[in-house]
Amino acid sequence: MGAKTALLAFSDGDLRPALISEIPSLQTEAERLVHAVHPGREVTPTEDEFLTRLSYPPADRTYARVLAGAEILCDRRLVLDRPSELPEHLLKLGEGRRILMHGMHSVNDLLCFAVWENGTLIRSLSLSPDGGITENIGEPLVFEHPFWAGEHPVEADPDWEDEEPYPLSFHPLEMGEEALRALYGFVREGYPQPDDINADAVRLHGFIVR
Repeated sequence: MGAKTALLAFSDGDLRPALISEIPSLQTEAERLVHAVHPGREVTPTEDEFLTRLSYPPADRTYARVLAGAEILCDRRLVLDRPSELPEHLLKLGEGRRILMHGMHSVNDLLCFAVWENGTLIRSLSLSPDGGITENIGEPLVFEHPFWAGEHPVEADPDWEDEEPYPLSFHPLEMGEEALRALYGFVREGYPQPDDINADAVRLHGFIVR
């Protein structure tokens, strides 16, 4: 699995309807959002890109789109190993709304995701095979249940006779894809489902932020 994500969204409810909305997104609105997310930083517009291509952008880039009832950002600086430490100014931006964080990295099999409702953190999970479970706050969400129940074990590779057992009872990136589908409505790898959104059609405005 080679997927990487760094996503943060604010929404009035389910994010899917907003992502498939045909209402145009204005670069000026996206730029105001980026300034609010990165106060005091220099923000320079750059090329637009599609969600599937830039869900894990370069370190100095932010991709954003303002939708009807939602805003979505792709930015590595906004995703934390401990999601509960989301800065106060970002919590204030999402005041009275739903905040969704999703991050995964295929190099170290890291997964983190979190959901806030009306300013309250209702679920946060962060784990990797090297670091174990870094954060586990709130009750597991529905898509998590089969993983914690042992229904997705990591199979040993028969070609590696001396392979150590995988440190976790499931692969974080496998759960990460299900988290991405449940929270954002699409997947990076694996088989799309009929009701998944077409993330290739979701264009985001690009900015260099320094």
